Amino acid sequence: MARNYSGGEVKQLQRTYQELYAKFRQLDSLAQRCRSEIQTASSKIAAEDSMSILSAIPVEELNREKKGIRVKALHDAGFHTIGDIVKANPVKISAINGISPEGAQEIKKAAAQIADTAQKGAKIRLSADDQNPSATALVTALYKYKRIVPAVTMADDFRQTYDDDLKQALTASKPATGGLRWLFASSSKKEAADAACATLMQILSQENLAPLTAALDATKRLGVATSRDAWDDFSRDSIAYINLLEGIEPERVGNVEEMYGLPEDVAQSVAAVSLDLSGLRCTLRRYQEWGVKYVVARRRVLLGDEMGLGKTVQAIAVMVHLRNEGATHFVVVCPASVLTNWCREIGKHSDLTVTKVHGSGKENAIRHWISEGGVAVTTYETTAVFDLEGGFTIDMLTVDEAHYIKNPSAQRTVNVKRLCESAQRLLFMTGTALENRVGEMATLITILNPSVAADIRPMLSLSSAPQFREAVAPVYYRRKREDVLTELPELVESCEWCDLLPEEKRIYREAIAEQNFMAARRVSWNVDDLNASSKARRLLEIVADAREQERKVLIFSFFLDTVSKIVSLLGESCMEPITGSVSPARRQEIIDEFDRAPSGSALVAQIQSGGTGLNIQSASVVIMCEPQLKPSIENQAISRAYRMGQARSVLVYRLLCDDTVDERIMEILKQKQKEFDAFADDSKAADDTLELDKASITDIMQAEQKVQEAAVS
Repeated sequence: MARNYSGGEVKQLQRTYQELYAKFRQLDSLAQRCRSEIQTASSKIAAEDSMSILSAIPVEELNREKKGIRVKALHDAGFHTIGDIVKANPVKISAINGISPEGAQEIKKAAAQIADTAQKGAKIRLSADDQNPSATALVTALYKYKRIVPAVTMADDFRQTYDDDLKQALTASKPATGGLRWLFASSSKKEAADAACATLMQILSQENLAPLTAALDATKRLGVATSRDAWDDFSRDSIAYINLLEGIEPERVGNVEEMYGLPEDVAQSVAAVSLDLSGLRCTLRRYQEWGVKYVVARRRVLLGDEMGLGKTVQAIAVMVHLRNEGATHFVVVCPASVLTNWCREIGKHSDLTVTKVHGSGKENAIRHWISEGGVAVTTYETTAVFDLEGGFTIDMLTVDEAHYIKNPSAQRTVNVKRLCESAQRLLFMTGTALENRVGEMATLITILNPSVAADIRPMLSLSSAPQFREAVAPVYYRRKREDVLTELPELVESCEWCDLLPEEKRIYREAIAEQNFMAARRVSWNVDDLNASSKARRLLEIVADAREQERKVLIFSFFLDTVSKIVSLLGESCMEPITGSVSPARRQEIIDEFDRAPSGSALVAQIQSGGTGLNIQSASVVIMCEPQLKPSIENQAISRAYRMGQARSVLVYRLLCDDTVDERIMEILKQKQKEFDAFADDSKAADDTLELDKASITDIMQAEQKVQEAAVS
């Protein structure tokens, strides 16, 4: 038969294959080198952390199992802790009167066993605020590995797709490499060789290899990774670093328990889910991805993750996956205080379209959503107008703060249940620990899965027992922060965007018309009755959540009037406020009283008075009532709680009103921070440049006046 490919062409294909796989081997070697650097750096941090633990364990622990070790002699010789023993040379220990060389070896062995246990349990926390040499070595190694991961992924995909075909084609194509081989080959081998050459030509074509080759070549141009570049990149995308570390050293990060407490049969159904998150604009932590799979697998569930674990992002990811599977219509029902926050989060973290269904245009908004699809975000009150025609299906209904519908006879419960009947999937969410409110849990689970609710009702008195948790696992899933976030810096900041209610909107417009910047800054707090304040409503919700989690709350405002109103609003749960008129001695007395106060207590302070010089570690929730004109003021205030001695994660909430000076101030400060990061040295003088000046304030007010005039007209 005639040849379709010359011997020279076939040999060139073979060379292309060899060169490509030589690059693969180089990449594999580079990736392994990076992983080894990561493992070495991780082990060093774990060793350092375990040594700090060992330095706090008294030497007497060596005799816990009655080994007959002479711990008093060790103590008298200056060996007070297990850390002292680990660092000591056996010869030095054997020099102690009464301890033989054999005894010294036994002592070292016993200490080494304790050290090994401590090191295995050591968890890594990375923070851009603690750029010590060991952390820098790890972040730099992760940075190098992160930059080659795209090439590694593409190479792995290529080999998984084409390895077998290429090997078979290379073997079958041999007769086509030379004239004599072709001449003496049988017709069947010639036919097979020709087909093999066609396969090689297709797989190894420049068009097919171009993206892969570019990615492989890019790894050679990475150059030396500097620690500054690494930390800057870490600050922009810390979750990506934690995920990489989790994949290489899972025992050093988070919870290595793959099933996160689920029974095996439920866990298997979750693990079988394959997610398509195309269009999700954020990186999920492993526990979050598992939560998304749980929601997808179980279809009608109550996600009870503790506050700060990202329930909102998990819900968005579920909707993205379902959209990619063909779903078109989603609904989120939430309290009015977080309506705008939901809309912003969906737009920020995904490419899903959002329709806000609230206010005077709610009927038109519903019609638009029905026609165009996407996510309709609405409030409990507005569910009354969701009059969907028979047969219309909601692909997934998400109910945030689902404990709002704990009362079966309440109108909002009736309205939400009616919407549930039109939904193929249900996701109820709450950060409240419903194990302590099993009646409410049973009510919610009845809506989600009546059969599971029937099974658990006889077991309500056993809510803390393993059999109860196993019974509710198909429907109810809750993780705590300490179970899954052991590796992250324990500071979580969030912006809580609020929609202006009618009265506060009227007062705000008057302030803008009068060009009264200080009055405008007090937006939402300058209403006579805080029942008409959207920020006050959100503050009460945060305080209630904190009480549920046995946390104390620290609240800051620049304005004395705001401080006074909040103290009245919170009543007996609030301490005496710290203001400029309170003496330093009395301030400390107030803090001491706050330390002794029960969980759920709140301390309100003017940020100028309580934001510096005080240690308030008993608080682990910080609320900022309005944005400050200088970021360092907020940072100093947060540091009152987030400092040495703080035993819990610190949650920071910034209360902000949508489309007001709050938003303009945040935008300008963010831009100033970018300019500072790019051009300024880290100094107090440079920090001072971040403060809003008079020109910036004038610009804000003029721009806001135009916006409000346009809105009125």
